[in-house]
Amino acid sequence: MNRRSFLKSLAVPAAGLALRGRVAAALPKMKITRVRAYAPPNATPLFNQSDLVVTVETDAGITGIGEGGSRDMLEQCAGRLIGRDPQHIERLWQDMQRAFFYPPGREKTHALGALDLALWDIKGKVQKMPVHQVLGGMVRNYCECYNTAGIIPGVERGMGIRERARLTIAAGYRAFRMGASDTPANTTFNSRTKLNQLREECAQAREGVGPNGDWCVDFHQRFDLADAVRGCSLIEESAPMFVEDPVRAEAFIDDLPQLRRMAKVPIAAGEEWGNRWDFNPLVEKHVIDYVRATLPNVGGITEMMKIAALCETHFIGIVPHFTGPIATAALVNSLGTYSGPVLMEYNFQGKTLPHLPVCLDFKDGKLYPNERPGLGVELDMKQLKLVTEITQPVTARAQTFFRPDGSITNW
Repeated sequence: MNRRSFLKSLAVPAAGLALRGRVAAALPKMKITRVRAYAPPNATPLFNQSDLVVTVETDAGITGIGEGGSRDMLEQCAGRLIGRDPQHIERLWQDMQRAFFYPPGREKTHALGALDLALWDIKGKVQKMPVHQVLGGMVRNYCECYNTAGIIPGVERGMGIRERARLTIAAGYRAFRMGASDTPANTTFNSRTKLNQLREECAQAREGVGPNGDWCVDFHQRFDLADAVRGCSLIEESAPMFVEDPVRAEAFIDDLPQLRRMAKVPIAAGEEWGNRWDFNPLVEKHVIDYVRATLPNVGGITEMMKIAALCETHFIGIVPHFTGPIATAALVNSLGTYSGPVLMEYNFQGKTLPHLPVCLDFKDGKLYPNERPGLGVELDMKQLKLVTEITQPVTARAQTFFRPDGSITNW
């Protein structure tokens, strides 16, 4: 290489560095000034399916929108955000995760995830791009869905499984979903009786979707290992796409590997689990075929992308659990960029919610990406009831420790 060629080769990286400097300079400096949580109409009280609406406000006039969490957990996590730059998402995630003596349980991780969604919404709005573009761009034209609530044109109360399955596929959904343990609350649940019904009901589902259609069944974590093994064996001939949450949640680390050795049907699990450390051992050992990781449960988009990386490495699909509409918009933006199989749970049949005049782009059983900045959702504040407001930083009994390079470490 002569001198001129050598100098020319150096010019490209130098130009790139200069460009990155200009881009960084173009990003506005901002601080988080206030975090609010609101109850939507007909709020869901369960923490792991909370649809509390979270807003993160900044002094630059940009507000991020998230969803999930409970009041007490949101207040503690949000207190670590006040006065900080919302664009340092990973750093803020690590601080909320590590600043207090005890590591966060699933309830707190859920609140942390709700705030993380709002931070990513801000990131997209600052860059005037949808979050899926910030993350590298969509790898699919749309996200395929399955329906849980049965709100589908033509489906009527009391209709049989065969006809419901047929109408679900006709409506454009990828798969029909049914429950193997559906029993009204506060009534007797007899697992033997349920399993005796299972083979015939699953055979009807197969007939309804046709020989090449897909269907799945949810065991709802209500079966002990022996019953789960028997249930999986009974329905093997009907070839389910997957059996969801087949064993009790308390013993999933031990029971799922045993079930994997005995069952010949695909397994999906994890809708009630926490962050990547819950999923990692089962993904690495191929104990499950689909993870049910969802938002905001796992800790937000920041954590979801790390779980997705684990799944991609091991060729495992993601079938996220449905928690709320804003979280579902975040799932389209995040998992739309995941190269592996994705199947979304969806319950609304395209209807607009009072507090979300703009949210999801749904048509013919599919969720589509859009080009709106951030998560692509808009709020009607008149429909929301203020639950809490955080304007002061939380510092009492909270400490953050740093390595020599400035990165965050544990207490």
